[in-house]
Amino acid sequence: MRPHLSLDVRNVPASVAFYEKVFGVAPQKQTADYAKFDLKEPALNFSLVSTAGRVSRVNHLGIEVQSAGEIAHWKQRLQKDGILDKVEDNIACCFARQDKLWFTDPDGNAWEIFTVHEQLPVSGLLKATGCCVPKNAGAVEPATCAAS
Repeated sequence: MRPHLSLDVRNVPASVAFYEKVFGVAPQKQTADYAKFDLKEPALNFSLVSTAGRVSRVNHLGIEVQSAGEIAHWKQRLQKDGILDKVEDNIACCFARQDKLWFTDPDGNAWEIFTVHEQLPVSGLLKATGCCVPKNAGAVEPATCAAS
């Protein structure tokens, strides 16, 4: 099984250049208004579709990896390509203790690469868990952060 995610974007070539940095591969297919990345790791069928209207917006997107070593690998790649917005080490967020890396795509979608060290008790409101999500494109400040 492999999920499929299709994002509406303003500029397919600019988004392709960005996501080539993120995933380290070129798209399998590309036209002026469409691109498809056939990813094996992470297992994802990922496409970009040109729109003159509203672009896709979500709270954030994420890729869970299995280890701190994988986080270190992603961190090195994202820093090298100049797209790493924020690093969160050993943070209590979403009722889990995690390491996270944040970056933002050209259309303002926040992405996290994360690994979970341990699950924490579920209690209270999510906003009280210390979660930090970049506000928008290029933002490195959290939208909401509670002390952990």
